[in-house]
Amino acid sequence: MSAASDETAEYTGQVEVGGTPDVRELPGLRVTKVAVGPYNNNCYLLRDAATGETLLVDAAAEPERLLAEIGDDRLVRVVQTHQHPDHWQALAAVVAATGAPVAAHAADAEAFPVPATELVADGDVVTVGRSRLSVIHLDGHTPGGIALLYDADGTLADSPHLFTGDSLFPGGPGNTWGDAERFTRLLDDLERKVFGPLPDATWVYPGHGADTTLGTERPSLPAWRERGW
Repeated sequence: MSAASDETAEYTGQVEVGGTPDVRELPGLRVTKVAVGPYNNNCYLLRDAATGETLLVDAAAEPERLLAEIGDDRLVRVVQTHQHPDHWQALAAVVAATGAPVAAHAADAEAFPVPATELVADGDVVTVGRSRLSVIHLDGHTPGGIALLYDADGTLADSPHLFTGDSLFPGGPGNTWGDAERFTRLLDDLERKVFGPLPDATWVYPGHGADTTLGTERPSLPAWRERGW
């Protein structure tokens, strides 16, 4: 059993560094959101309800904190959403303690301090226990940025859950540092692969800060395109 309690208040996605994680029970999967490190990174522990196996999205910082939240659960994989160092400061320590393999997109894989032994691409499926998450490649914030989509094998198709790393936040896409080509690639990918096929009720779990939904962000797409960031 992980350190997170089974008895949780209603999930809000509001977490603070040093504070209590927020826990959400989905069909087949428990989501534990933890804020860590000087850049207020979000890490997500995804625990399969059937097997207790756990997947970590971004080993960002504070490895002792992350390992405490994993507890006695078996960490079967660390998925890195992209190559930026604030998202992998705890990676070496977590892998050393658990032996978990690292999954990442090939375009970003060489940046990590621990080799990514599982290279994923757009449309691939990552598993944790009996739960399956689809990989969505989002080029722009970094070349190999990815998101993970969970819909409980279609039972949450009307309200799936999307872990976006730094590719999508409340208020817009991730930073592309004024590079018009990178911004266009990222927004094109978001419109085609995320906003196009997914419903408004899709819950978005970003790499920093508060959660959002696609329905909240969708009306702003033209304004994002016009402003260029």
